[in-house]
Amino acid sequence: MTGAGVAYPDVRDLARDAGPGRQETSVGRVTLQTIADKVGVSRMTVSNAFSRPDQLSAELRAKVLAAADELGYVGPDPAARILARGSSGTVGVLFTQSPANAFRDPIAAEFFASVAEELAPTGLALALLPAKSAAIRDAARDVPMDAALVYACVTDTTAFDWLERRSLPLVFVDQAPTVERASSVLLDDRPGARAAAQHVLDLGHRRVALLTTAWGEQPGVAPDPATAGVGLVSRERVEGWMSALGPAGADVVAVHMEDNLEADALEAARTALTLPDRPTAVLCFSDLVAWAVVRVAGELGLDVPGDVSVVGYDDSALSRTVVPPLTTVRQDLAAKGRAAARAIEHAIAAAAPGAAPSTPEHVVVPTELVVRASTGPAPA
Repeated sequence: MTGAGVAYPDVRDLARDAGPGRQETSVGRVTLQTIADKVGVSRMTVSNAFSRPDQLSAELRAKVLAAADELGYVGPDPAARILARGSSGTVGVLFTQSPANAFRDPIAAEFFASVAEELAPTGLALALLPAKSAAIRDAARDVPMDAALVYACVTDTTAFDWLERRSLPLVFVDQAPTVERASSVLLDDRPGARAAAQHVLDLGHRRVALLTTAWGEQPGVAPDPATAGVGLVSRERVEGWMSALGPAGADVVAVHMEDNLEADALEAARTALTLPDRPTAVLCFSDLVAWAVVRVAGELGLDVPGDVSVVGYDDSALSRTVVPPLTTVRQDLAAKGRAAARAIEHAIAAAAPGAAPSTPEHVVVPTELVVRASTGPAPA
């Protein structure tokens, strides 16, 4: 697999070695022909049992696989199989955070699970390619993949540059595409955030804190709440909140977090709840951040929602286990995952040789306010 200006010597070596009868390699001395001789079928029949099961009856395939298992054959070599098929069966996911953070972030984890489940019947699997890792930047250049998801990620990285240079089909999630041919799946963040802000205004709150992410910025109180947040998702939520709070003349303070992680959220919550003019309502970037605010409020002897109302974002499982349960903005992660998987499948199909030209897809997933017990009237 090559892209513009990209060469892979190891793949060329495989191609040179993969002559007739060697497209699929063996383990030790057990070859496809060994299995064919044992079962009494052709070598192609054995090959189809592994690579094209629809070409065989279930009974014959089971017989071939049983013989292969008895002889200790583990299947075609993956590199040679990629060469033969012209497909790796892998979708890369470019992710700004580390792999560990991808699984600590409940929304990212649930989204990836939804995409993986949707892609499973197609034989495609996900491979995380965090943009901050030097080794993974090399992986973005070298790892065989059929397409890539660019997930809430800065694109001024070497890793993204390699994905683009390889001319891979791309789908952007939670960020606007920076490549004209790419599809996207975005959340309708601004209306959801505006609804959350209007909810606390309707409850009488006028001192409001915004807790949001600002990768690369100094954590703490932002200079101007109207321009707080870094990245598409953060900016959209801030602008949604401010579209209601600004015209209402609310006293707003914004607190930046380095990332949407527990330690960052707890630090931001302490900053907001110990301000000299403490807010009576806190609008949070995520349910995880809202949970941190509820926890810190308890440590400070504050009642939620009696002293401070708290609104999350995402309607994750966490929002329903926090005490009190969180008022939040719901995003349908399953729908977002399905949309991303479909966009990937369509992008791969459109990139196939001889495929008809297609228009990139741009899907917007709706949001809605869910009111629970973490919000109440502003204290007198």
